[in-house]
Amino acid sequence: MENAFGSILIISGPSGAGKSSLIEAAKDSIGDFYFSISTTTRPPRKGERNGVDYYFVDKETFEEEIRAGEFLEYAQVHGNYYGTSLKPVRKALEEGKLVIFDIDVQGHAIARERMGDLITSVFVTTPTLKELKRRLESRGTDDEETVQKRIQNAMVEIEYITAYDFLIINDDFEKALDSFIAVAKAARLKKGRKQALRFVNEWRGKSE
Repeated sequence: MENAFGSILIISGPSGAGKSSLIEAAKDSIGDFYFSISTTTRPPRKGERNGVDYYFVDKETFEEEIRAGEFLEYAQVHGNYYGTSLKPVRKALEEGKLVIFDIDVQGHAIARERMGDLITSVFVTTPTLKELKRRLESRGTDDEETVQKRIQNAMVEIEYITAYDFLIINDDFEKALDSFIAVAKAARLKKGRKQALRFVNEWRGKSE
């Protein structure tokens, strides 16, 4: 009964805070999970593969799917659309998996509204804005204009940390990793209202 239906873990935070690194490092410690791949209208970066890193589509296709109601959530970030397709999420939940989303604060708010009782959320950030800027500049994947956009976006996102269940300050990576693994394991134990009521009814039937 415990794993009859899956749960959702949302991880948000500024670009450069280490979200992807935490997920990658934790994957052997958190059990069976499905990492939700976003659909985006931005062009692929060097080394990114369609269907692995993102589903890359044009703006017209994305907007058609919005009208068809095929996204759990979507948002515009830095002038591009990002969204989460519902079909693979439903399948993973039915298989009892933990579904992990790496989405921004806008996406978190929308997902909370639609599937709130299934969601556990964690916000990951650097200890300071200065450190975030250092990391963004040192990784060398973005030009100065993009770095500045990411910094401005981070200054807005940080205001939303109280909307999240947990906060991880990624200063010491190993400590942050231990915290993330603990959050992921806790997320597995969370069940939505429908699943809880189903268990209560089955439990009563077995006790008679």
